[in-house]
Parts: sequence; C-alpha cells; structure tokens
Amino acid sequence: MSDETEVISTLDLTGGLSVRRAKLQVSSGPEQGEEVTSSAEKLTIGSAQGNDLVLGDATVSRFHAELVREPGGYRLRDLGSTNGTRVDHVRIADAHVVDGSTLAFGNTSVRFTLVAEQDVVPLHPEPRFGKLVGEGVAMRSLFARLARLAVTDATILIEGESGTGKELVAEALHQQSPRGSGPFVVVDCGSIPSELVESELFGHEKGSFTGAVQERRGAFEAAHGGTLFLDEIGELPLAMQPRLLRALERRQIKRVGADTFRPVDVRFVAATHRDLRAAVNRGAFREDLYFRLAVGMVRVPPLRSHLEDLSLLLRHLWEETFRTLGLPARPYIAPGADTLHQLMALPWRGNVRELRNFVERSVAMSGALDAAFVQGATSSHIAPGQPSVRVDLSYKDAKEAWLDFFEETYLRQRLNAAGGNVSQMAREARVDRAHVIKLLRKHAVR
Repeated sequence: MSDETEVISTLDLTGGLSVRRAKLQVSSGPEQGEEVTSSAEKLTIGSAQGNDLVLGDATVSRFHAELVREPGGYRLRDLGSTNGTRVDHVRIADAHVVDGSTLAFGNTSVRFTLVAEQDVVPLHPEPRFGKLVGEGVAMRSLFARLARLAVTDATILIEGESGTGKELVAEALHQQSPRGSGPFVVVDCGSIPSELVESELFGHEKGSFTGAVQERRGAFEAAHGGTLFLDEIGELPLAMQPRLLRALERRQIKRVGADTFRPVDVRFVAATHRDLRAAVNRGAFREDLYFRLAVGMVRVPPLRSHLEDLSLLLRHLWEETFRTLGLPARPYIAPGADTLHQLMALPWRGNVRELRNFVERSVAMSGALDAAFVQGATSSHIAPGQPSVRVDLSYKDAKEAWLDFFEETYLRQRLNAAGGNVSQMAREARVDRAHVIKLLRKHAVR
C-alpha cells in the first residue's frame, strides 16, 4: 500500500475524525465521465437505483460491490455479483485498493483516487450509549450516528457479525428516542418456524387455523406506541416479505383470518448478520423491502477491529457478570500484561458475546480473568483447559457453569462434524433446529 493511502483518517482538534474523500470516476462504460466523491464509511456500486454509484451496464449486478473506508485505507468487496469485480485486472472477492487503482464492475471500468478535501466525522463525547460501551474511534463514531438517528422515527437496518451487540444497539435506539417510554418488542426471525411467522408478526383470529383456540395479537400490535425490533431479518421467508413491506409502508396490519386492517404506530428496527444486498442478487430477498429497511444504516464493528476497547469491555462485563449471577460484588483486578496480550491475539469470531461468555466462565470457574477459559481459542499458547469445580459457589451456580462448558464443547464439535451445516447438526443431535440456533447464539458458536 502506498504512503498516500496509509493515512485515511486522523483525529481532529475538535474531537472529530478528519477523513479524506475518495473519488470514483467512470472511465469506460455507459456512464463514462460520471463520478462520485465522498468520505462516507461505505460506498455501494450497482445497477439498482439507490446505490452511491449507479451503473446502467447490463453486466453489472443490482448490488455489485462496496467500497469500505477503514483506518488503514479503502477496501473493495464483491457482493456476489454475476460477472465479478476486478482491481487492476485481477478478479477479487475482498481486497485493498490504492490511489489510482482501476476497478472493473462487469464491463465498466472505474478509476479510484483519493482527493485532498477532508470531511470531519463527529465522535460521541461519552464512551457509552445506552448499554453499549467503547472509547475508541470506531465505537464513538457509531455512538454519534446512533444519537442522530435515535431522535428520528426513521426505519433502521443494523448490520454486523453475530455477537456484536445488534440487539443492544436497537434497544439503545429505542431508549434514547421519543418512544422510549413505549414497548420494545423483539422478534427473532431465525428461530420461528416458517408456518408461524405470519401469526407471530400480525396475530390471528380465533379459529383461523388448527390450534388457534383464541385470538392473539402479533408483534406489530404489541409494539404499538414503541419500537418493533426484527432480529435476523435476512431469515424471513421470501413469501412473507411482501406482507411485511405493506405493513411498513402503510402502517396497517391484518391478523390471520381477519377481514379488516388495523392501524399500528411503531418505529421499525431490523438487524442481520447476512449481507442483504447479496441476498437480493440471489433472489432470496426483495429489493424493495431492502430499500424500505435501509432508510438509516448502522454497521456494528466486529470486536477485532476495536481491540483498544478490550480493557474497558472486560471491566464492564466483569461488573455486569457479578450482578447477573447474583454474586457479591468483587473489586475488578485488571488482567496482567501477558493475559491481556493473549486475549488481544485471539480472533474473537463470536465478538462481544464470546467475550461475555469468557468473563462469565472465568468468574464462575476461577474468580479471576484467565485466558485458559476462552473456548475454541486457536492461539498455540492458550490451552482450552478443563474447568475446575468452584466449591465457593452455590450448588446451582457451580452446576450451571459445568453445563455451560458441556453445551459449548458439544455444540462446537457437533457443528464441526456437520461441516458448519446447522440443519444437519440438528438432525444428528436430535434437537429441534430452532433450539439449536438459540444455543449457538447463546454460546457464540459459529
């Protein structure tokens, strides 16, 4: 990477983040000469209206690629396009780009350059927002964006890997909004059997189907006056998506078996660990629903990209764990330099959820933060370690700690044996798939 692309952002004297602008200029193709200049964290390229750079080339996919700004430069990601993405004539899936690179999307060529102009991205003045904590640039930038969005009634789509805290983001948006005194209703689209999704969202009338022995209001009605949070929206069945789109646009719902629509007053927030744009390209997610959801976009960074927050998170989770387990509070003792170095060297594929599990296990098993209690650690200097029995805990708490250890170990080995196929794993383990998904999320197993 050239020196020019190494310094993309610097802290401003006012406490903001000064960011260099990137320019995309079409050098060949139907839109030759058109350009986009921006300092946004993400620029999308594709043929669908709503992309930052819209290309009319028939060889360009609806959502073809995205350009992502990072502290060390810009990187280009292909979004599962039909005809591929190339950087300086090399086809890529995910690659860093340098000033002057030639990018190709289908048969259209685009020149990437960095320009002298800079924009200031605001940073939140506090190292927390709701239940979220973080003092580094990545999290304080996220908090500033959340603060701006919270006071609006805009529909929000939260993106991020599993375990990054998307539900906490949704809850913080609700609590800091004018609807904060209203209900906050959560629906996990990934754990509901497809035949029950409609009833779960919109409710049903008595006798509308076998088993409907009484009328039931759905999540939209339950969230009236507050916020409805649909987690893992990417798992919503395709056949159900038109009904959700209608409800979002008209703010009206019709129960299963009913003849009339009911008005609802909800703020809608959705989250996904999948890339919905790639799902649109595959025909697995409706493009119109995606745009209706993505009025306000929020991406929660993975833990590995803001490890400067690790010490703060460990202290926060330590104090929270003692409250959760109902144990007498114990003064926090920061891990030694060697332990902290070991923890920072881990990939944290389960993100903050995995970090939370590590802290809870350390508290339950030894009463001190110990890197040996990180499950699935790949670093050669960290052994998985078999837990010792905490005789200073109650029988119930000690037993639950052992059961957690068993569950996570069993899940990881079963999932590996099934090649990562959750459905196959559920069949072989003789456990309902929805329950398996809940267990995998609980233990941050991916």
